[in-house]
Amino acid sequence: MKNILLFLVFTASLVSQAQVLDPVKWKTSVEKLSDTEYVLVSKASIEKGWHLYSQKVPEDGPIPTTFTYDDSDGHFKISGNTTEGEGHIVDDPVFEMKIKFFEATATFKQKVIVEEGVTVIKGFVEFMVCDDARCLPPTEVDLVYTLSDGSVVNSTKSNVNEAVSGNVDITTNEDSKKGLWSIFFIAFLSGFAALLTPCVFPMIPMTVSFFTKQSKNKAAGIKNAIIYGICIIVIYVLLGTAVTGIFGADALNALATNVWFNIIFFLLLVIFAVSFLGAFEIMLPNSWANKVDSQANRGGLIGIFFMALALAIVSFSCTGPIVGTLLVEAASKGGLAPIIGMLGFSLAIALPFALFAAFPGWLNSLPKSGGWLNTVKVVLGFLELALAFKFLSQADLVLQLHMLEREVFIAIWIAIFGTLVFYLFGKIQLPHDSPLTHISVGRLSLGLVVLSFTVYMIPGLWGAPLNLISAFPPPLEYSESPYGVGYSKMGTASVLDLHEGLPDGSHLLAPHDILAFNDYDKGLLYAKEVGKPVMIDFTGWACVNCRKMEQNVWPKQEVLNILKNDVVLISLYVDDKRPLETHEVVESKLKPGKKLKYIGQKWSELQTIKYKANSQPFYVLMDHNEENLLEPVGYTPDVEDYHTWLQTGIENFEK
Repeated sequence: MKNILLFLVFTASLVSQAQVLDPVKWKTSVEKLSDTEYVLVSKASIEKGWHLYSQKVPEDGPIPTTFTYDDSDGHFKISGNTTEGEGHIVDDPVFEMKIKFFEATATFKQKVIVEEGVTVIKGFVEFMVCDDARCLPPTEVDLVYTLSDGSVVNSTKSNVNEAVSGNVDITTNEDSKKGLWSIFFIAFLSGFAALLTPCVFPMIPMTVSFFTKQSKNKAAGIKNAIIYGICIIVIYVLLGTAVTGIFGADALNALATNVWFNIIFFLLLVIFAVSFLGAFEIMLPNSWANKVDSQANRGGLIGIFFMALALAIVSFSCTGPIVGTLLVEAASKGGLAPIIGMLGFSLAIALPFALFAAFPGWLNSLPKSGGWLNTVKVVLGFLELALAFKFLSQADLVLQLHMLEREVFIAIWIAIFGTLVFYLFGKIQLPHDSPLTHISVGRLSLGLVVLSFTVYMIPGLWGAPLNLISAFPPPLEYSESPYGVGYSKMGTASVLDLHEGLPDGSHLLAPHDILAFNDYDKGLLYAKEVGKPVMIDFTGWACVNCRKMEQNVWPKQEVLNILKNDVVLISLYVDDKRPLETHEVVESKLKPGKKLKYIGQKWSELQTIKYKANSQPFYVLMDHNEENLLEPVGYTPDVEDYHTWLQTGIENFEK
């Protein structure tokens, strides 16, 4: 019985891998604004577990959703751009960029101005969808909009799969939640850092003294202290709310990949950093502080609120750059991130003030003010300067200027943190520093930590991955030497040892040096020459799980040996947008009446028709007669399972 159950499970998994997937259904409708103005509405229903990408994605990211409206006859005009819903923003670990996508449903709207007598507008949408284990190749679906009365809804289906999906459940974006929690945590720690600056720390005993004198008894003092803390939180949360309200949550979503916003953020953080280093102070007008301070003497709830506001204004020269940095980082996340960030920051500020005001006896445990407060401020300045280059790097990546490649970025960070080491060890003094007669244990310890971190980054100049800071510098392939300085890709044993030069139509797949073909016929011909089986890799430039396989599974020695020595790899990119040669342009068998225009469409159709599958990655092992040696597999993150699949296929070939 157990063997029967295992057989059924195995069979079911093979069926699921080979099925043709069609997780998005499109419906169109029309909203009538006037006799000549309409809004074309395109609504996507997305099956649970899948996500549809936004119209705007970063360069070198996944394929965006694109709408094309057939206005070749000139009977209508497009007004503005196609708008879309809020969606979700996630940090993609493979593309190393923030990407917006939609789950469950997505609505797109386009305003048009039409001539009298126009009743139908045609168009099509090109899109890409992924789930947690695979991505489908770019798909085109025809759209028809009927303008007769502005209320007709037309269903549009993909030609790949005519099945109609059921109701789609709304799912929660866990990555978005994790992003908000990380913003809250970082903001909370930043709030504690702000407490240890010369503008804030000395105000703790002053505030405690005020509440001790003003409160009639201990209970009243505790109540006033709690209200004071709540007022601090309210003030900063209102600031975060204002940022979200002014820019709009949807507009903030675009900041992460917008070139100009990233450059502006870079300049802002450099200004904040230079301020912390002592070149100048960023201060609000003194008249503001005087007016607020006069209101603080009114007493009661109003007086306490204005005391909290006075704290925010007077300490702005120290908290301003930190708050500004937090708002910059949070704004790039979009949505409620600025509000959450200010909540975390203000909570960390408010807690000590409220607690010490409620329990003044604790003040005796606080260290005395002194030069160490300015040291904290300077350290924060160095950290802000390093963070600034992250935003400049993002702008460079989007523009593909290659001015701030990985080696240059790491060199800048080494210079920044190396200078911080000299500062902490007392070899450099900055404005507002007190004379340093000796180095404290705390300062020495921090200096050693920063020195260790600086030394850790040095191998990154020669190609080391630097996993501790992988989210900050550009990816490994965006560098002057993708293979690492001094590394010769011809130096390892491979199939090239048996042949002079590279076979026709082949290349080396970096950084593993696997001989690969992108042309099916040339790869098959070479496999026959060398007497090895063929492994077809249906992949995509924007396929997340394809990159995971290539980065996490293929480099394992037992797998890499097979890929380099025992099979001939043919990688077919289903999202390759290069046009086909004129003689290769043929009519699609899946969509009669349409021509295959791109190389990727050719490989996508091959996969769908021959293997009854359209998700990537998708791996096929076949012999020279183009017969499968065993069942194809999709995304297989388990190295042992993938190695067993490869080994079984090779053994079947040798029989």
